[in-house]
Amino acid sequence: MDLSGAEWMSSSRGLGDVQIAFVEGFIAMRNSDRPESPSLIFTPAEWGAFVSGAREGEFDLT
Repeated sequence: MDLSGAEWMSSSRGLGDVQIAFVEGFIAMRNSDRPESPSLIFTPAEWGAFVSGAREGEFDLT
């Protein structure tokens, strides 16, 4: 997937290290400190499950 033209947004109002972009019906996530590093690509269903798990404390996003 070509992410070169993606519009990246901070996932936490500028306070976190993660950025997300919506591209071709998918959600891409990358480390804002290392934007050249590989991005994770989620389908909408996968993204929903990831966010739900994060809210329940399943993932340490710090």
